[in-house]
Amino acid sequence: MAMQAAAVDAKAVTQLRAHFRGALLRPDEEGYDEARRIWNGAIDRRPALIARCAGADDVVEAVRFARERDLLVSIRGGGHAVAGHAVCDDGLMVDLSLMKAIRVDAGARTARAAGGVLWGELDRATQRAGLATTGGIISHTGIAGLTLGGGLGHLMRRFGLTVDNLLSIDLVTADAERMHVDAKTAPELLWGLRGGGGNFGIATAFEYGLHPVGPLVLGGPIFWPLGEAPEVLRFLRDFAPQAPDDLGITIAARLAPPTPLLPAGQYGKPVLALVLVWAGDPAAGQQAIAPLVKFGTPLAEMVRPTPYLAIQSMLDASAPHGMHYYWKSHRIPELSDDVIDVIVSRVESITSPFSQIGGWAVGGAASRVEPETTAVGAREVGVELNITAAWPPVDAGGDRHTTWVREAWEAMRPSSVGVYANFLSDEDTAGIAAAYGARLKRLTALKDRYDPTNFFRMNANIQPTRRS
Repeated sequence: MAMQAAAVDAKAVTQLRAHFRGALLRPDEEGYDEARRIWNGAIDRRPALIARCAGADDVVEAVRFARERDLLVSIRGGGHAVAGHAVCDDGLMVDLSLMKAIRVDAGARTARAAGGVLWGELDRATQRAGLATTGGIISHTGIAGLTLGGGLGHLMRRFGLTVDNLLSIDLVTADAERMHVDAKTAPELLWGLRGGGGNFGIATAFEYGLHPVGPLVLGGPIFWPLGEAPEVLRFLRDFAPQAPDDLGITIAARLAPPTPLLPAGQYGKPVLALVLVWAGDPAAGQQAIAPLVKFGTPLAEMVRPTPYLAIQSMLDASAPHGMHYYWKSHRIPELSDDVIDVIVSRVESITSPFSQIGGWAVGGAASRVEPETTAVGAREVGVELNITAAWPPVDAGGDRHTTWVREAWEAMRPSSVGVYANFLSDEDTAGIAAAYGARLKRLTALKDRYDPTNFFRMNANIQPTRRS
């Protein structure tokens, strides 16, 4: 039997409706159940009230309403955080998903986008001008969470992380005040928002720098049988740090999905895939990727001139809404033999055809940014690894899938030098320390200044200083 959400005073909600442009949904109202569902179907929480904001003024009203009643607050942008931070039990869910405004200035090469925009929506808008910025590799990810946590993507080796292209943010603070945050108005807060997550307020709009990209890029996957994975990954270990900035490299080790890219006889067999994206001159790209394309005996190679928008949505089918998800992650300096052995052995014992071990080769422009410029943790040349379990809701064996993740994560711990903040799941304070390292002291000072009561705590939480 479903749990019942705590009630919020009906009269108070009626009063809020009088000056709220968006929709307010209580548990007994139509649309409530749909609005509380997020990407990770394993998360089943029931807010007392959902505030579907139509604009920043609604966000101000929602924050004020929650403060006056001491309600727990969660913030939904795209709702893609695996830990389910977007939705809370018994509190107020501030839903930005109706806030879809996008404005592209092709001449200035900038874009301004509201907090509910998804990456696919932003990409479509910027590509009409032949422009793009570093964004997520799943197009139905929200821009808000990905940006605030750092922002990995196919273009990061050429243009840096998403936060390296972030020019300004419009913010609603814990005091229900609106702020425009940029390098002139609040440089220290901008530093914290470039990687510190949703700890300092609700971001209602983002301004990004854009770059000429597309409409075609050279990109696509290469598949090898898992038996060749050790040799391929050792080759990649030496190849990736020296690769030109124009080349983005994403890794996936999993059971072969039923894709027309592979022979039918390979479906369900363990494979290693590299997704390559070259955003520069195609002829130079063909030459640069030739060593990878020719390495070993690939099962399939589909690196072709492809619309950038197709590249950005190519992996969407691997992360559908409603599946149950659980992951844990590590930042490693290189693909050591020990790590490669773990990847191969864990994929051989994988418990779900939808699970995988993914990786991002970090380097190029992302690694040349001075570390103190943003709050992002490790950005040196290396690899971000994410061990993801995914299984359908009808599968009652969730424990074996999460155990598979934890065992792989534990086996890789000796090689870890941290974790990417957006990949945190259930690590709590230890995970926060691993994500931010020495930056945590500076981030805590910002938390003390802008949210000393930890009003915004449904996130990868940076706790304020304890006071008596």
